[in-house]
Amino acid sequence: MFILKRQDVEISSIQHPNRDQQIPILHYQGQTFRLISVFKASQEEEAKAFWRDLTDNRGKACVLLEEPERYSVWGKVRLDQLAGDAGEGVKTTPFTQACLLLLQAVYIDIEDLLGSRQAGLFQKNISEVFQQWRFPKAESPEAVQNLLTLDPLSGSQVPPWEEHHLITLLQELHRLGKQYFGNTSFVARAIDALEDMPEAERTHFISWLNQSPLGKLWR
Repeated sequence: MFILKRQDVEISSIQHPNRDQQIPILHYQGQTFRLISVFKASQEEEAKAFWRDLTDNRGKACVLLEEPERYSVWGKVRLDQLAGDAGEGVKTTPFTQACLLLLQAVYIDIEDLLGSRQAGLFQKNISEVFQQWRFPKAESPEAVQNLLTLDPLSGSQVPPWEEHHLITLLQELHRLGKQYFGNTSFVARAIDALEDMPEAERTHFISWLNQSPLGKLWR
């Protein structure tokens, strides 16, 4: 739809109706957009490919915001719809559980195949991702350690992450996995961890994953 600069838009936030969390909102020429995904400044091509896929292939009204330190993709939404959509945040819980299973699988893979020192470095790297993109309930080393060891399927400690958090995590997790292993052999082993999920939820997550540009990475 549009590629915009920071000076073209206004960004504010509204309170999530069910969580202690703010939802970023972009305003442009009387239209409102909700954050979908964030990319580093060095990921210009990935950001544009993701944006084009949403607009050209999936028919979504989106804007790509170009800033000095990052790119971000935003999807059009009406504010009266947003409260309702946000109230359905519980639907992201199985997706968050799936992402945590993938995260833990890559972490265990690194520890088993590359050793505890590399696993410690990976934990530091993923902590930096959580801090940079402001993931709720992942701000401290203790919180990250908990995410790497909790049982995601128990549901009791699953963090309140939105879809854009999950997309960012999967992008960065794939990048780090490829960096540590030198190839994408870790993907199949990580995907096997999803077998622990209920079949319906696993199928739903895989369908969501395959419909996004992330599907090309995680298959």
